[in-house]
Formats: sequence, structure tokens, C-alpha cells
Amino acid sequence: MADLRSSFIGIKSPNPFWLASAPPTDKEYNVRRAFQAGWGGVVWKTLGSEGPPVVNVNGPRYGVIHGADRRVLGINNIELITDRPLEVNLREIKSVKRDYPDRALIISLMVPCDEDSWRDILHRIEDTGADGVELNFGCPHGMAERGMGSAVGQVPEYIEMVTRWVKKHSRMPCIVKLTPNISDVTKPAEAARRGGADAVSLINTINSITSVDLDLFAPQPTIDGKGSHGGYCGPAVKPIALSMVSEIARNPATAGLPISGIGGVTTWRDAAEFMALGAGNVQVCTAAMTYGFKVVQEMITGLHDYLDSHDMALSDLIGRAVPNVTDWQHLNLNYVTKAVIDQDACISCGRCYAACEDTSHQAIAMKPGRVFEVIEEECVACNLCVDVCPVADCITMRELEIGEIDKRTGMPRGDYANWTSHPNNPMARAAE
Repeated sequence: MADLRSSFIGIKSPNPFWLASAPPTDKEYNVRRAFQAGWGGVVWKTLGSEGPPVVNVNGPRYGVIHGADRRVLGINNIELITDRPLEVNLREIKSVKRDYPDRALIISLMVPCDEDSWRDILHRIEDTGADGVELNFGCPHGMAERGMGSAVGQVPEYIEMVTRWVKKHSRMPCIVKLTPNISDVTKPAEAARRGGADAVSLINTINSITSVDLDLFAPQPTIDGKGSHGGYCGPAVKPIALSMVSEIARNPATAGLPISGIGGVTTWRDAAEFMALGAGNVQVCTAAMTYGFKVVQEMITGLHDYLDSHDMALSDLIGRAVPNVTDWQHLNLNYVTKAVIDQDACISCGRCYAACEDTSHQAIAMKPGRVFEVIEEECVACNLCVDVCPVADCITMRELEIGEIDKRTGMPRGDYANWTSHPNNPMARAAE
């Protein structure tokens, strides 16, 4: 059986599945239950300065986006960092780490942006036995208005400065948690590396309003008739997270920087996709909030089975897809496919026909008896029919052989060619 033991920036855990800093990791009771369920590590909910604890709202803290079957697709969160006293958190962290020495336990931190505040809290946590710290530069609500969270994470110079402070005043491994609320995530990642960060984690939550109550005319969740933007997480943010992880993994200035992947990890497959794009481990929140801590057991079993079936070690998976991520201009413009419908699998629902006829290229014909056939002369292989078909593998894409005639263009399929040298590219013509 595949060995799932993980050593992320020297922090060892029995598997690469960690709980992210969030409501599920706010107290000793939760974290002990998480470790009992099988989680390899936990990032303790963000701690702040000792002074008066942060004040959270006492009404609804979460809004949600549901799928048609009421499955949770995304959660909007207006909760702030821990509202429990710092000393209580530190005492509980020490207790948990003493009893679970083989599990990773990271402390998430957020304090005002001055060196004294960071030095003070780092000295306070040193004797907890925690394995490392995660600098929360991502939260887009509440704390950002106070000059913390994403207010720091959106300024690379601040990221570099604070990271240097942390490395100066602590020997603990340092992970910098990045905000997605920025146009180019590689810039803060580069700043974190310059500051001496041992790793980055991403993505934090996305600034959002998930819905509006059309009776109260206020954003949800609603507090006394008013609402606020919050942080969005869950399966719906996974595509954004995967893209940002891949950008850091393939950027020459950040290549090789360890990444902890966060954002919509719900199944073992989600985790494997993050790791294939360069993440050394993954952090999970929404899946645990939706299904409970034991969801990790399915993740562990699924990843075991996948690695065994592909005769791969965990280390073989990490970064394996990165070389295949490229810019659009380098895609092969001579790669040609055509849709093929498996008539034995087709249930004659007509979704492919409706989608293609109304919104795409009119490349599917409906024959008598509700038989649907591809019109190759019109098919551009956009994949919409595959995406809307409710039957897995009923519609597939067939690759044309080199030299085979494309019935749509009347031209034989050629060898590799991309936009950089295409005759329609004005930059290519200018270089001639």
C-alpha cells in the first residue's frame, strides 16, 4: 500500500491532509476529534494579540450557495479570527501537541503590522510545541479594515517585511498564507520567498457576497437588517485555487517554493489535482464543515488506491502536471478532434442537441426517433456536448490522425504549430 506519510518543509504528519485555519480548528475539543478521525495535521484558527479579544457577530456568520440538489457549493464567512483569549488557545495547543506528537500542528497568526507585535506573539507561542506558524495575509473581511489580513497580503512589500520579522524572531518554520484577492498571485509569493518564507499556502477566501434576501433587501448572512462582504470558500473556488497554485509552481521566481494547497478540497481526487499542480499537501475546511471530520477517511483511502493503481509514490505525484501547464499561445493549433456519440449509451435526452443548436455551432443533428448524430463538417470540438451530457463517456472526442482531412476546413491535420508563428499573428509577421 502507498505510503502517505508526509514531510512538508520538515514538518512530519501521517498523511498530507491538514485542516485549514478556520472554525473547525478553533479549540482543543475540535482538534482532538479531528486527530482521532485521522487528519494528518491542523492549522489552529488564527490567533491575535493578547489585548481585548476580537469581537465576532452574534448572529448568522455563514451564507451559502447550493447546487440543485442542496449540495453545498460554497460558503460565505463573516467570522473573524478567534475570539477566545490568547492564553487559553496557547494552553490548549500545548496540551494537544503533547498528546499527538506525530501530527502536524501549525499556529495561524495575525497581528498589527509592526515588528513589536509580531515579536511579542512569536515569543508567546514558542513553548507550545507547535511545529510552525502560518501568517494569515488573506482574510478579506473585518480584519482587513484594521490593516491586517488581505490588507497586508495585497502589498508585496508588506509581506516581505513581516516575513523577515517572523524569521528574525522565531526559529519555527514559516508558511505565508496568500490572498486570492489580487491580480497576480506570483508577486506576493515572490515577496514571501524574498522574506525567507519556508512555504506559501493558498488560496485564502475570496471577497464575496453570496446572495441577497429579496424580502429584507440585504446581503446574507443578515445581521439586524444589514449584511457585509465576507470570505468565500468551498468547491466553487477550486478552479481559481488550482490556477493560482499552478502559477506559483511554474513561475521561475517561485519554482520549488513549497506550496500547501487550499480551496475546495472535498475528495481525494481534488487533493491529488492540487498535488499534481505542485502542492506538497492540502488543507481542508468546507468539506469538514459540511460532512464532519470523518470525511478525511475517504480521502485517505481514495489517495491510497489511486497511488497503488498507478504504481506511484506520493512524491511522484507532487508537481507531475506542472510541465503540462502552458500559456494559450503555446497550445497546438493543429490538434483537431471531433465529437463522437455512443449510440448504445445515449438516453436520447437531447441536451447535447439543444446546447449545440442554440448556443454553439449547430453540429449535432436530431434524426427520426430522437437519434442524435454529430455533423463533422460543423464540429469545432468545443466540448460543450461532452460537458452537458448526463451520461459519463457517452460523448467523447476523437483525435484526427496527422494528415487526416478535417471535414470542417477541408484541410489535412498538420504537425504542431502555435500562435507565436501563426500567419494571423501580427507579432509573428513583424518578426519576419
